[in-house]
Amino acid sequence: MDHKHYEGSTGAASLAASSEAGAGSHLGGYGAIALEGKDLFRQSVIAHHVRELRFVRRIHRLRTLGLGLGALCVGSVLKLHNAPLGWWIVLLANGFVWPHLALLLALRGANPKRAELRNLMTDSALGGMWIAVMQFNLLPSALLAAMLAVDKVSVGGPSLLLRSLALLVGAGVIASALLGVPIDLTTPMPVIVACIPLLVLYPLAISTVTYSMARKLTKQNRRLDALGRTDGLTGLANRRQGFTQAEQELARNHRTGRPAVLFVLDIDRFKDINDRYGHPVGDEVLCAVADSLRECCRAIDVVSRYGGDEFLLVLPDTDLHGAETAARRIRGHLAGQTFDGAPDLRCTVSVGAAETNAKTVNVDAWILQADAALYRAKAEGRDRFVAAEEIATPSR
Repeated sequence: MDHKHYEGSTGAASLAASSEAGAGSHLGGYGAIALEGKDLFRQSVIAHHVRELRFVRRIHRLRTLGLGLGALCVGSVLKLHNAPLGWWIVLLANGFVWPHLALLLALRGANPKRAELRNLMTDSALGGMWIAVMQFNLLPSALLAAMLAVDKVSVGGPSLLLRSLALLVGAGVIASALLGVPIDLTTPMPVIVACIPLLVLYPLAISTVTYSMARKLTKQNRRLDALGRTDGLTGLANRRQGFTQAEQELARNHRTGRPAVLFVLDIDRFKDINDRYGHPVGDEVLCAVADSLRECCRAIDVVSRYGGDEFLLVLPDTDLHGAETAARRIRGHLAGQTFDGAPDLRCTVSVGAAETNAKTVNVDAWILQADAALYRAKAEGRDRFVAAEEIATPSR
């Protein structure tokens, strides 16, 4: 590809300062750092508390559904045994009052997650009691124990499961002993029918919650992966990602012989810009250069921040003529840039370029060639494009 592919081509977050941070500016550097650290710690604590509240509300929804459906199972057995009114009142309280009381206890607790774990243990104890009250009726007892085990595994894994099962068994043994150890394993058809909603709907609800959490985790992992490949200030690919893409392009060149050019681009007198205007303006200049590179490069070009005020560009299917055209566009675009923090500032860049050839044995050698060209551009007065000479380069 030659320079014609470049001719005619085209291509933000703010933080509000808190009053405390503003006061910290009067305390000197160490005071400001201390206040910033306190603010970050406070934000971390708040974020953790918000996550715990989400956990509590998620469990509340599942508990409301599970205990409501479970009450139907237990109620069918109570009807079978002609249980006294007192047990029906306890069942209604457990199935329809306790879920909301548990939510209230967790929300008002100093540690919502720990309070919710206590509530889950209470669920298991109550489940053991109901198994004994049902006289160990086979299907509803097994179903109740299984559903109580499923939610413990999903929340706390094997550790919580074992503790809750011990509590369930203990409560069941004590309740059975108090009731005279009645046992009736027979499960008639009406009880089987009453168990079906819990058997079907509660696992579906847990599966839905698990799927939702898995999707969120996948999105977070993708976001973390993107952050690991992205420069935080400019939003460009970072140094590691730039090197990876350069290696891939060099390997493609060795396979196919198609040309490619690597740029090392440096902002002229960037240290002077920071010294004169301050680092906020320096950051503004870095972002402006990054925007210009995005605007002037093609979608297939790799643009990354090499480090400090240097940028690394890989231009596939391009020779030095096309690269010179691209560099001219970038420099022209930057020439029209203005900066809010420094209206009189004009930003220029120096560009060193190297085209792949038989002597380009690896990415280090390729960058050395472009670096040598960049040093020549600076020595010749900056604000210019210089192509590397075809010289032998050492292998890694």
